[in-house]
Amino acid sequence: MSSNAACSLEFFPPKTDAGREKLLTETLPALAALQPEYCSVTYGAGGSTRDNTFGAVTSIRDAGFDAAPHLSFGADSEDAMLALLHRYQEQGINRLVALRGDLPSGMGTGQLVHANELVEFVRKHTGDHFQIAVAAYPEIHPQAKSYDKDIYYLKQKFDAGANKAITQFFFNVEAYFYFLDRCQQAGIEHPIHPGIMPITQFANLERFAGACGAEIPRWIRQRIAGFGDDQDSIKQFGIDVITQLCATLMESGAPGIHFYTMNQVEPVRTIAANLGLVSVA
Repeated sequence: MSSNAACSLEFFPPKTDAGREKLLTETLPALAALQPEYCSVTYGAGGSTRDNTFGAVTSIRDAGFDAAPHLSFGADSEDAMLALLHRYQEQGINRLVALRGDLPSGMGTGQLVHANELVEFVRKHTGDHFQIAVAAYPEIHPQAKSYDKDIYYLKQKFDAGANKAITQFFFNVEAYFYFLDRCQQAGIEHPIHPGIMPITQFANLERFAGACGAEIPRWIRQRIAGFGDDQDSIKQFGIDVITQLCATLMESGAPGIHFYTMNQVEPVRTIAANLGLVSVA
């Protein structure tokens, strides 16, 4: 990955008018210098943010960026999913991030549709209209029965017609490269883009990591604990750690970096500047 290689940015659909205004008039313009290949927009459990996701996707598209909505069946019927796919087609959207997703909290009924089945569904009804990304887990999905089984399921997603994968965030770069080696041995030749989560609110990061099975190395925990309430030092430490992680990935030929922005300009912009991906005045 060279300094001008593609990166992509992930956002969540704002819940308020103020949040939407900030995303479109502040965050996106500030990150435009990264020249992202596309901007993805997350999709709430069971499609709970369907309308907000659609609105954010079309607004991002109207702002001049290629947009990729996350998509999962959740509790939706095939007819509802097909109608949503057609809406995106009509809007000129040609990228998707296909996920199994989760049912909303408290919903005890409904059958989850696995990502490979969703990819098959999209291909059956829309052909090659969409470029489809799927999820990958270098440290293995928390519900996976085994390491090899998780890679087997990833291959099923590609066999169904996915074009590439985006990983869950990680901090152990060795886990990513080992994962790539094992994927290659399993016959996977599609690009697997590393997903990168900047270190900002550490309590939130711990919660995210616990939910998705990502490991926060002990040395990172210890360093952050040692800073106490010194938020400036924690911020700078986080920037340094993620910059080095991304630099190692770039130098080793990663196909592109997918930044989980949390709808914030910083520290993504500073990290990108450190990497030579963008200049900051």
